[in-house]
Amino acid sequence: MFGDLFGKLQEAQQKMQEGKERLANITVEGEAGDGAVKVTVTGNREVKGIEIKEQLLAAENKEELEDLLITALNRALKNAEGAWEAEMKGVAGGMLGGLGM
Repeated sequence: MFGDLFGKLQEAQQKMQEGKERLANITVEGEAGDGAVKVTVTGNREVKGIEIKEQLLAAENKEELEDLLITALNRALKNAEGAWEAEMKGVAGGMLGGLGM
């Protein structure tokens, strides 16, 4: 009984790891200011890139740039969270089915 449960737990752990690996290859974006700032993150919520339109790099636009960066980062991270939740939901569903629940 415990051997079977242990095997299923190991299988579940492997599926979680595979899910994390898939998420590392998924990229999502968030943008602000009609595309003036774009942020790219992985499904694991790792920032991979930030693009800033040149007009925002002027000193007088510093505060606007900071605000847009925060907005774009938060949007990208929210999109990554959605991808992460969908992936983990699929993994959890597979685990629960495998545990006979």
